[in-house]
Amino acid sequence: MLPQQFQKITTNGVRGMILARLETGSAAWVTQLCMRMTSTQAVETYGWLGSSPALREFIGGRTPAELAEKSWTVTNKDYEGSITIKSKDMRRDKLGMIQVRVNQLADRAMDHPAKLLSTLIIAGESAVCYDGQYFFDTDHAEGDSGTQDNDIVFDISDAGTGGTATKPSAATVAEAILAAIQQMYTFKDDRGEPMNQGASSFMVMVPVSFMSAGLKAIYAELTGGGDTNVLKALAGKFSIEIVPNPRLTWTTKLAVLRTDEAAKPFILQEEDIPDVVALGEGSEYEQLNREQLFGVDWTGNVGYGYWQHAVLVTLQA
Repeated sequence: MLPQQFQKITTNGVRGMILARLETGSAAWVTQLCMRMTSTQAVETYGWLGSSPALREFIGGRTPAELAEKSWTVTNKDYEGSITIKSKDMRRDKLGMIQVRVNQLADRAMDHPAKLLSTLIIAGESAVCYDGQYFFDTDHAEGDSGTQDNDIVFDISDAGTGGTATKPSAATVAEAILAAIQQMYTFKDDRGEPMNQGASSFMVMVPVSFMSAGLKAIYAELTGGGDTNVLKALAGKFSIEIVPNPRLTWTTKLAVLRTDEAAKPFILQEEDIPDVVALGEGSEYEQLNREQLFGVDWTGNVGYGYWQHAVLVTLQA
């Protein structure tokens, strides 16, 4: 029997490690912000229907309303990540370094939707959504909604909350978040009816440079000036979560996104769960290269959903 440090690691064993790691799922914020759709073809078309009418007094019979129709497509793309492990290392390794590398491969696969979504969010001021406007824009309009703005500016100098646009105070971030929530409450559907009057749970996505001020804005009892933290005081009214996102390239912006509605700001479209590929012991690849190949394949994409559940705030000094 081989000593423990030379126990052979099998191809199925490595494959099992990857599958077990994949079961832990993707980043929590991805699930909170996305309508998760299972795809069965290369391109999926989503039919956007206009809102149902408000109730009216029953006079003169029923007057059924026709729903406005819009559509939006999301095209699947194929992605893969692979590593190779020398056959001799499969015999010699004590699980240690192989398991580390295998877990990293699975973690990269689980993180991929977050990477795609981060790119989508960054592009929100220059990429269109279902209404033909940029996702973050100043002039959304549908039916009787009037012109609506989910790309707002928060003037630090007027607010008197301190800090700069690139290094805001906790008080500034708190007030900017409230300004975004207030703006979201003004949004109307295509029939002129309020869309977010019941909103109470929000996610605030910030660049890492805003992380300290953002966390203090949500959780500290007092602001830097010794005043009561307004968001902490409103904890019974609103649930607000800060998510620092290292992929954001913003220096003066943050995004406030609603999380307590079935209709989400974004779409995560997946053809299937990630698939694990193994060219292992005894395969032609292994015999030719004296190494084994392990990979993770993922097919899907992301897209914009409801802009009405997202507000971008640009800080301005």
